[in-house]
Amino acid sequence: MRNYKKEYQNYQSSPIQKKKRASRNAARAKFIRTGMAKKGDGKDVVHRNGNPLDNTPRNLGLQTASRNRSFARTQNARKRNPYA
Repeated sequence: MRNYKKEYQNYQSSPIQKKKRASRNAARAKFIRTGMAKKGDGKDVVHRNGNPLDNTPRNLGLQTASRNRSFARTQNARKRNPYA
């Protein structure tokens, strides 16, 4: 049985994961402010180079959630995105 509390303490609450989560949320908020995304639209903000800390405009895009989450990952957890 998984120990979710321990997983949270070891991973999700680590400082680097908090920074990455905040950066992803900031990217989503930027798209909502500009009107490119709406709450509940089923779309994900795409970080084309796979780095959630890079919120430069040329690194961000909008895709359906299923398409954004379907890419195979390389050994260092980068997305191999054939559509970028």
